[in-house]
Amino acid sequence: LLALVVIPFWTSLLMRTYAWMYILGGRGIPALLSYIGFEDIRLINTPGAVLLGIVYGYLPLMILPIFASIEKLDPALIEASHDLYGNRLTTLRRVILPLTRPGMIAGAILVFVPSLGAVLEPTLLGGGKTMMMGNLIQLQFGGARNWPLGAAIAIVLMAAVMVFLIFQGLRSMRTEGMERAA
Repeated sequence: LLALVVIPFWTSLLMRTYAWMYILGGRGIPALLSYIGFEDIRLINTPGAVLLGIVYGYLPLMILPIFASIEKLDPALIEASHDLYGNRLTTLRRVILPLTRPGMIAGAILVFVPSLGAVLEPTLLGGGKTMMMGNLIQLQFGGARNWPLGAAIAIVLMAAVMVFLIFQGLRSMRTEGMERAA
């Protein structure tokens, strides 16, 4: 199951995006849907196509740290939760999620940072109609030749990422300090 996540990750992001362009384009899913009876369904050059491409592109970066956290879980803790009459939802909420939180945070950071600068997916899958921060910066440096605004946007974006990372680091240190005190 993990191989299904990792193998596409070894392929270039550009190749995966082109594959999605073919799947969502005229000869892919829309052709199949028109054969079934649906007419004039456009999947490419939509915000949904951009979202699908970004999720597909960065999903392995989220799954792998979570998988590593889950794999490190001691099965005795889950069994103890069930022995103490905890149902599956309670076990998930009170045992599994708190113990896998570091993997979820690492995955969120690994996905959050590169997805902010996503340029490829909005350009190819969104047809340039879906504007994201990476596209806006590229537009300011390229087409608009407004380098000061492009630099300002990039610095504000970088500062926002740094604030987020510092906040997560402080939160992680506080949590570790509480665990050591207990």
